[in-house]
Amino acid sequence: MKKRILLLAFIPFFGCAEMQQVIEQLPQTQGTLGQMGIGQAEISSGLKEALNKGIEKQVVKLTAADGFYKNEMVKILLPEELKKVDKTLRDIGMSKLADEGLKVMNRAAEDAVKQATPIFVDAVKGMSFTDAKNILLGNERSATTYLESSTSTALYSKFNPVIKQSFSKVGADKVWSTIITKYNSVPLVKKVNPDLTDYTTNKAMEGVFKMIAVEEKDIRTNLSSRSTDLLKKVFALQDKKQI
Repeated sequence: MKKRILLLAFIPFFGCAEMQQVIEQLPQTQGTLGQMGIGQAEISSGLKEALNKGIEKQVVKLTAADGFYKNEMVKILLPEELKKVDKTLRDIGMSKLADEGLKVMNRAAEDAVKQATPIFVDAVKGMSFTDAKNILLGNERSATTYLESSTSTALYSKFNPVIKQSFSKVGADKVWSTIITKYNSVPLVKKVNPDLTDYTTNKAMEGVFKMIAVEEKDIRTNLSSRSTDLLKKVFALQDKKQI
């Protein structure tokens, strides 16, 4: 029973296939979830619609081409130490190279976020009932905060090598090698050698949590976003602040 309630609290955030695997591992009972009167059959049938909505709005959106680059909420900008590099390149007529450097960083992040969903599923499976209750009845960012605290280490470990590989795949390593070489050859500038893999990894994670927070707030505060009877039942508990 407890695990089913945990799953309900996170309906907006995961993919169908992964969550269905979790559901199939639960005891096959015909009971209901306490006061909510929600049976397992109803959970199974209601999940696909809700989860498809969540996956479309979150992970898939960020993994698409320009998912980061053309989304101003999560677009990865240059770190402070590279802003002077960007300005110098533009001042000497290399705006195209500067633009490409920014784009390839975002491309690497889009590639890495594909690794996020299984980690979030593991976080749900590891939650206690107290965690779930506090999340469901908490503030508009409680689920995001929980995921942030419980998955950041795993996400970094998963994202970092992917971004390093993606830098090579999308040509970011060559672009940035050229950018840094060009900049460091300018007379009188202080030479730079930034760790762009680490920076991009952290910014990719930041973007994922930012978008999850947007969806969490919407489903908590916008009744029309509760597109199934299941969502309406679960988040009615939040509205009434009882469980």
